[in-house]
Amino acid sequence: MYAKVIIEYGAKAVDKEFTYIVPSNLTDKISLGSRVLVPFNNRLIEGFVTDILNKADTTYELKEIKEVCDEKPILNEEMLYIGEEIRKKILCSKISIYQAMLPKALKADVKTNIGIKKNRYLTLNISKEAANSFLEKCKYQGQIDIVENLIINDKILANNLTSSISTLIKNGIVKETYEVVNRYNVTPSGKYKKVSLSSSQQEVVDSVYLDNHEVYLLYGVTGSGKTEVYMELIDRVLKLGKTAIMLVPEISLTPQIVDRFATRFGKDIAILHSGLSDYEKYDEYRKIMDGKVKIVVGARSAIFAPLKNLGIIVIDEEHTSTYKQENNPRYHARDIAILRGKYNNIPVLLGSATPSLESFARAKKGVYQMLTLTNRVGHATLPNVLVIDMKNEVKKGHFILSRDLENKINEKLSKHEQIILLLNRRGYSSMLTCRDCGYVLKCPNCDITLTYHKTSNTNRCHYCNYSVKNVNVCPECGSKNIKEYGLGTERLEETLNKKFNARVVRMDIDTTSKKGMHEKIINDFGNHEYDILLGTQMIAKGLDFPLVTLVGVINADSSLNIPDFRSAENTFQLLSQVSGRAGRSDLPGEVIIQTYNPDHYSINYSKNHDYLKFYEEEMKIRKVLNYPPYYYITIVNVTSKDYNEGFSEANKIGNYLKKYLSKDTQVLGPSMANVFKINNIYHYECIIKYKYDDKLIPVLTKLDEIYKTNNKVDISIDVDPIRM
Repeated sequence: MYAKVIIEYGAKAVDKEFTYIVPSNLTDKISLGSRVLVPFNNRLIEGFVTDILNKADTTYELKEIKEVCDEKPILNEEMLYIGEEIRKKILCSKISIYQAMLPKALKADVKTNIGIKKNRYLTLNISKEAANSFLEKCKYQGQIDIVENLIINDKILANNLTSSISTLIKNGIVKETYEVVNRYNVTPSGKYKKVSLSSSQQEVVDSVYLDNHEVYLLYGVTGSGKTEVYMELIDRVLKLGKTAIMLVPEISLTPQIVDRFATRFGKDIAILHSGLSDYEKYDEYRKIMDGKVKIVVGARSAIFAPLKNLGIIVIDEEHTSTYKQENNPRYHARDIAILRGKYNNIPVLLGSATPSLESFARAKKGVYQMLTLTNRVGHATLPNVLVIDMKNEVKKGHFILSRDLENKINEKLSKHEQIILLLNRRGYSSMLTCRDCGYVLKCPNCDITLTYHKTSNTNRCHYCNYSVKNVNVCPECGSKNIKEYGLGTERLEETLNKKFNARVVRMDIDTTSKKGMHEKIINDFGNHEYDILLGTQMIAKGLDFPLVTLVGVINADSSLNIPDFRSAENTFQLLSQVSGRAGRSDLPGEVIIQTYNPDHYSINYSKNHDYLKFYEEEMKIRKVLNYPPYYYITIVNVTSKDYNEGFSEANKIGNYLKKYLSKDTQVLGPSMANVFKINNIYHYECIIKYKYDDKLIPVLTKLDEIYKTNNKVDISIDVDPIRM
């Protein structure tokens, strides 16, 4: 008996299966998807069994599998199939996609040491009458205390072994038992109450057929009750004896969604997102593998949850870029969801108030089934939006907060209502520069300015994490005329504390880096322990606070000025989503958007809550410029530590693509990437635009093969990139 094993090995060239002999003592333990320990290149390494053979090519010496690492296979047949299919689409290594499916404890990595936590308990091994007789004769207080405790209590916790315990066990007075401990537990707040669906919500629920595969796009305005629709559909799936996956785009959304699901569905849920420790992820994953839960709620990687008898997959805020993984393997959770939907013959529901143009276009063409919710639930209405031209405000000395926004904040505070302020830039200021010689403080490793963080008095690179203490004297000319430019969340927080008698909390990467801080900030704000929540885009989606009646966007241009064809779409989505946080209950909501581009169509259409008009306008531009959804895009990234080597090879790659791809396919570049140098590595890219090209995958596969053994230049392929 033989097995094909794909191993975890750093070298890109070793992305293939190797054949091993299955020794007789392992034949009953091994199966498809098993994690095994095998000899490779004079060391032991872990891998996954991808095939089992009765015959193999024995013209060269085969080695034996040393060990099967787990009692059950780690990858089931569905996961093996998904890995193979997604590898063909995104041209990643096979092992990388399998590793992405698993928590750290189960990845093929012999260095991992994450196990099951067990508590040790003591119970009486004799009758209570015999225990009392023992106490009459016993002279040792430690033993007496333990036995007396056990006469009163059925069991006691005893994780630490003492001489008294070991003696009692040895003499048969007590016995030890072990119980598995889950290191992550959800305690529902009880605030959520199940509501009756409106007629439009009920119509959407009834339109989703649970007995066959179909992709549905639920286009519903913010506050229209999409989450209730999701839960009702999942409830129906559970009643059919099936399971469900619910994806959310941000960790910040998880606490509120989890609380609703835990209140409604009890202990039938498992949670998977990056905010959990490796130990907690392992415990949650084991619950899923063991069939102890029916629902998985989580961020992007939860799409790989190995649920059996899957009945529905729901992706909330489907437009969000976080569903696309930015490093290898560059998969999109939506693609995995649709693959799993086909495999299990089940519906996939995509929901958003601002769907991606690609998804909306597919729904308009009938590739997806369109479902709509056009009104907010109950008596809530969409907020009134005021756009402020900051060019005029700056002339009057209002650099951060416009007069209108400042007045509205004071008004809401006087009414004991809450405010959310969005500024999509962390830190205190964007850059430090010398006003005498023009010197700008930059990262020595990256092609980017350093961001000043006042709380730590450091200037940091948000790409490679380089940091340096703040400077008061120009390193170039010695001048003390150093000036901070740009506005970040730290500086906004400082301004708010000076201007208003209000309780302010900031939510960005810096304040949520500690475990549990997302949940704490959201719960504290929900309990009205703070009046103003300010933060980056993590506060823009999905959060529901009844007392929030004002949303302010401090600099709407930050996403508009990014050199990316999706910048207008991203701006519209961000403004629409954050506006949707206001007026979600009986209290009316107001939104103030501060911008230097008040006439831009993305800002005007978001002001009017008009997704359809924005869609039509943006589609005209995309059509003229041959961008998605009219064309597909693939980017070939070329990176090198050597500037000249990278430049030379990038040109060769560009010429190769132009020569071998179809004539109708456009190849742009090579050119420098938007951020050219990151961590002392130079980045070039070739952009490929195409409608259909049957040569594309073979040509890119060949190109990848050519550069697998090149140790000076690395290439990576990004199919359907989210960012350019």
